[in-house]
Amino acid sequence: MNLQKALEHLKNKLKGELYFDDLMLKLYATDASVYRMLPLAVALPKNKRDLRLLIDFANTNNTSLIPRTAGTSLAGQVVGKGIVVDVSKYFTRILNVNEAQRTVTVQPGVVRDELNNYLKPYGLFFGPNTSTSNRCMIGGMVGNNSSGSTSIRYGVTRDKVISLKTLLSDGSEVEFSNISKEEFLKKLNLETLEGTIYKTIYKELEPKNVQKQIRDNFPKPEIHRRNTGYAIDALLDSEVFSDSNNEFNMCKLLAGSEGTLAFTTEITLQLDELPPNECIMVVAHFGTINACLESVLKVMTHSLHSCEMLDSTILNLTKHNKEQQENRQFIEGDPAAILMCEVRADSIDEAKLQTEKLVHTLNNSQLSYANVILQNADIYKAVELRKAGLGLLGNMIGDKKAVACIEDTAVALTDLAQYITEFTTLMKSYSQNAVYYAHAGAGELHLRPILNLKASEDVKLFRAIATDVAKLVKKYKGSMSGEHGDGIVRAEFIPIMIGEENYGILKRIKYAFDANNIFNPGKIVDAYPMDKALRYEVDRTEPEIETILDFSNSEGILREAEKCNGSGDCRKLPEFGGTMCPSYRATRNEKDTTRARANALRDYLTNSEKANKFNHDELKDVFDLCLSCKACSSECPSSVDVASLKAEFQYQYQKSNGYKFKDKFFANATKYNTMASRAPGFYNALFQTKFVSGFMKLILGIHPKRSFPEISKSFSSTLFYEDKVIDENTFKKPIKKVYIFVDEFTNYLEPSIAEDAKVILEKFNYRVVIITELESGRSFISKGFLEEAKAIANKNVAYFKDAVNEDCCLIGIEPSSILTFKDEYLKLADDKVTAKSIAKHTYLIEEFIQKEIELGNIKQEQFTKEAKTIKFHGHCYQKALSNQKSSFDVLNFPENYKVTIIPSGCCGMAGSFGYEKEHYDVSMQIGEQTLFPAVRKASNDTIIAANGTSCRHQIKDGTGKVAKHPITILKEALI
Repeated sequence: MNLQKALEHLKNKLKGELYFDDLMLKLYATDASVYRMLPLAVALPKNKRDLRLLIDFANTNNTSLIPRTAGTSLAGQVVGKGIVVDVSKYFTRILNVNEAQRTVTVQPGVVRDELNNYLKPYGLFFGPNTSTSNRCMIGGMVGNNSSGSTSIRYGVTRDKVISLKTLLSDGSEVEFSNISKEEFLKKLNLETLEGTIYKTIYKELEPKNVQKQIRDNFPKPEIHRRNTGYAIDALLDSEVFSDSNNEFNMCKLLAGSEGTLAFTTEITLQLDELPPNECIMVVAHFGTINACLESVLKVMTHSLHSCEMLDSTILNLTKHNKEQQENRQFIEGDPAAILMCEVRADSIDEAKLQTEKLVHTLNNSQLSYANVILQNADIYKAVELRKAGLGLLGNMIGDKKAVACIEDTAVALTDLAQYITEFTTLMKSYSQNAVYYAHAGAGELHLRPILNLKASEDVKLFRAIATDVAKLVKKYKGSMSGEHGDGIVRAEFIPIMIGEENYGILKRIKYAFDANNIFNPGKIVDAYPMDKALRYEVDRTEPEIETILDFSNSEGILREAEKCNGSGDCRKLPEFGGTMCPSYRATRNEKDTTRARANALRDYLTNSEKANKFNHDELKDVFDLCLSCKACSSECPSSVDVASLKAEFQYQYQKSNGYKFKDKFFANATKYNTMASRAPGFYNALFQTKFVSGFMKLILGIHPKRSFPEISKSFSSTLFYEDKVIDENTFKKPIKKVYIFVDEFTNYLEPSIAEDAKVILEKFNYRVVIITELESGRSFISKGFLEEAKAIANKNVAYFKDAVNEDCCLIGIEPSSILTFKDEYLKLADDKVTAKSIAKHTYLIEEFIQKEIELGNIKQEQFTKEAKTIKFHGHCYQKALSNQKSSFDVLNFPENYKVTIIPSGCCGMAGSFGYEKEHYDVSMQIGEQTLFPAVRKASNDTIIAANGTSCRHQIKDGTGKVAKHPITILKEALI
């Protein structure tokens, strides 16, 4: 049987899924590292039986299995040529909590933060806390021996693993846990693979000279963050090999083994009590890196829960990321580095006392120029800023990036300052200004050189720098890998780090576990070359790709896609807030992530030999469930704008393949709504009949359960009329003149909202000019009709060229339409200068009113004092391109109005997306995640507010409740 037939046969036997199509192989060819290898296949097993079948297949067909959870590995751990086994979809159960013993048993696909949310009612949590904690999974954390920002207080994953249920390379199931010396010796008599493993461990580690050799060559024991090779040094600290009272536990070896020894199916973890409630963070600002590092030893004399560093490179990148701009407000001046020191206590008085002592130490050192004290939500913002560091490094424009290769070195705290001094000197010899950030308090800084791995000269530097740093780390008896693992990028250097004799022990242990090398080969032992199989072809000729959207800010569409470094922020679940990525949250399929779309587009644009590189059905497939919510443009630390990528793809793909009738219909919806608005009563009655409704839904591909929106007569148009001479004795002079852009959705579907807007602003004494003869082009953009959208953009920019300025702004009602002026028009319009000027003075109507309230132009006494309760759902575009606070503040302005924001992400409608029968189920699943339950739970007298027309329609279809635009609610509150 050839391999292709064997895969087909395996696919039919699995309860889970097996893919070997071109798209899925490309999507799983990368992780968050610099590597790319096309796997043989991708498996999503459902149970242990599936895993045994995969193990048998690998043994029989001379291939391998690469375990994968969230795919956030930085060193290439989940890149390989065999079958990628993704357990993130089905191995996701929390199996048991033992409150008395403070333990939990989980499957490897449980998300770290998801686990801690589950444990919170028990007063317990799992301590290791990576920057990827809202999507990384426990299996990956065990494989990497992850640690994170709180390791100085709670240790690393290896410290927490009590037992592991595993499948060995022969398919046998073995549970590894604490065993006594007597039990260990009994294991030596087993005539099984398990017995062979224990015999090998005993034979290799029992000689005293070998134990000395290990202790002499492994990292210093006080470096608790270390993943260099297999942790055979940790096994020595047991009663089997020393005078220690500790029982032997093979889990010490398996933690950090990167799935190269066995396949884990269940994990039992030791938990900690929840940290003290009261928290204060002191952020020390430094003028130099050295001053910051000199302070580390001093602040670590205090009882800190975390001690994290960020340098100016990352701090400067935060200035250009919308989400992080809000999180960096505590920064004073222009520091070369900051040190974020967190103290916790059971009482606020105790926390303040600890803070005073810490600040006293900092002040006495005279090393910092500012010590900012943060509490409550400001701490959360600072932590999010720190967590975003990895992704922000991928946001560098161009081919030079901060490359992960030496970013994981850890040394003893007493060696840190001197090590960094030597490291900086080394980097200068390579003309490098490296990036410094992360876990200063643990002696580990994420140090990254800036390299272009598309160029052979920099690839040579990649190896040379890594080699020299390995030697420097060895000089300080540190660990080349502190928490991110060896993977491909560092495994080559393990012999340097621990010595050839010890490396030989690792190889023999690997053979004992996995004689056929089926588990994740090329990692830890017999490593793949660290400078081969890179994500980009070296010294390639860059593809020339013409686009209708302007991607020049990223140096072209290909580099826009290449900004995705794979950190996987798009895999966070709804309970962790934000909006990205709605379709992944519904399907839990990697194919439906922002990362997948960027990876796929990058791969096909780079490697396609077609004249039209966009003309691939695989790209159509990967973009199919993208709702163009724009969340990635703000929530992705690398700001990858997949909504724009999708629009461009649709346009280019349809140039070769034509337009479907339904897409033409939805793109031209304004034309049809215009016609229907001339006789709205007739249209609405006609389309409510069962026959016509069913027929239209059939030919337009609309799901039967969807309702058609009702058409209204369009809002009466007042064009650019001449300003009238105002009689100051009769009329009060208007505060200012404003243009209200009555978009095509408001104009034909809900013109009453435009009337409400006009009434409100005139009541507040603004000169209102209503614009109804223009459309935004949103429906054309959403369906990839970019030539039509470009014409509209040019028309609208020219229309407002001499009208919209500092003295007269443009206001919009529907977020998806008015925010087009601030987003797509900048990429579509020919007159970029005017487009940018108009964008600067364009606002959602809630934004405008919020600003006028702040200026004192709108008074609270103009509104009712009646009490109302409101729940508000914000539009995706507002969240991504503006903010929800404006709507929240405006709705809260009436004295006794109580408003809460529903943390709902995307509603799931997204224009025509939710109407289409092939997308209806996903659309409703997205709504059911947070929005629908929140609306249903609201009392009957609670007002539901939503400023998006699609959102209001989705709420009606999903819950039967009617949502109002905030402006309508505000108008009803007028007195």
